[in-house]
Amino acid sequence: MLLSSLIGGERARADGRGWVNLRTLVAIRWLAVIGQAATLLFVHISLAYPLPLATALLVVGASAAVNIVATLQRPVQTRLADRDAAAYLAFDVFQLSGLLYLTGGLENPFAVLILAPVTVSATILSRPTTIGLCLFTLLAIGVLVFFRWPLPWPPPGLALPPTYRFGVAAALALATVFIAAYTWQVTAEARRLTDALAATQLALAREQQLSAVGALAAAAAHELGSPLGTIAVVARELSHDLPVDGPWREDLALLESQVARCRDILAELAQRPERNSPFDGIPLSVFVDLAAAPHRQPHIAFEIVREGPDDPPEPVVAERPELRHALGNLLQNAFQFADAEVRATVAWDATEARIVVRDDGPGFRPDVLARIGEPYVSGRDRPGGSMGLGIFIAETLLARTGADMTVENAADGGAEVVIRWHRDRLEGLEPQPS
Repeated sequence: MLLSSLIGGERARADGRGWVNLRTLVAIRWLAVIGQAATLLFVHISLAYPLPLATALLVVGASAAVNIVATLQRPVQTRLADRDAAAYLAFDVFQLSGLLYLTGGLENPFAVLILAPVTVSATILSRPTTIGLCLFTLLAIGVLVFFRWPLPWPPPGLALPPTYRFGVAAALALATVFIAAYTWQVTAEARRLTDALAATQLALAREQQLSAVGALAAAAAHELGSPLGTIAVVARELSHDLPVDGPWREDLALLESQVARCRDILAELAQRPERNSPFDGIPLSVFVDLAAAPHRQPHIAFEIVREGPDDPPEPVVAERPELRHALGNLLQNAFQFADAEVRATVAWDATEARIVVRDDGPGFRPDVLARIGEPYVSGRDRPGGSMGLGIFIAETLLARTGADMTVENAADGGAEVVIRWHRDRLEGLEPQPS
């Protein structure tokens, strides 16, 4: 469920249902207001350009007024919907276009700032919103080609040909499209990677919690064993003292049976953690069997093959939640896509340990195989199949144990995952029971 929520959140952003903090847009606009006002005053006073200062400052004041109204209407911590944030940025394009109209249009060196709202949109908003804002910006650029208040150049003046204005408009249009597309793609990849890493951390935390529950069960079984033994001794003594046909004999028999049942339950709890005990190593093949157990399917044959010499013996590993979860993900995918058989080969020698997981399913398409391991890459040739996030999580978790993982299609069909460790690194892993 946690992983599904993260994936759903990523798709929500891609569909335009993301959120942006009002504080971000307000802060950006205040910077623009200060910069615009300072530039107008400097050009008008220091450079002695006779600008329509009052009208221009009124346009800048409109932007400040929008900021003040937005802050008064909503707390700055408010998270805006995609549409609301787009309206704020569209106003910024409109306001900046008005200011450029009063100060020379595309002849103004600061005309390049009209790209800023589109860049912000591509960073934090959805693709449809960014496309819409790009079109609005291109419209504003086109209008400024033909309509502007000329800059009052000092004598003898400066008359730029229309070709120059068209060239500036074309450059700004191309820059708008390129920057928006590139920025959106980069930030989208960054968001996907962040979400996938968060999903990995949640998966590891869940596995650690399960390990902690097992350790707690073992501790509870140990602590309850002594008082339960005392109760059993007292019950036996009472059994000797009470007459066979006494009124309490039936209740005493019930008590003894329930004590015996409790001891059996505690014995089972105590046995389960022993095979996963953080103090005792587990043979690698047994670890694979434990990781596969929750995912096995009755119609899929599962075989573990051990390939290695008696000297050195099979590697022994400590209980590591990330190792168990990573192997579980890979085996789960194998069971999901197999037609009839999954085979896990555990091989070792003096320097290396290796696990090879193979299934007899359809394998991967070439375009998918080239990107395996990236977040949210899916697409084995089977309806309903999804691979990307599971492979990504497994590879990330295995890297924490020092493993190298490769994924490929087997020569005789099906998928094959190979995991390799330096033997010393694998056997040197410290246990992490929780």
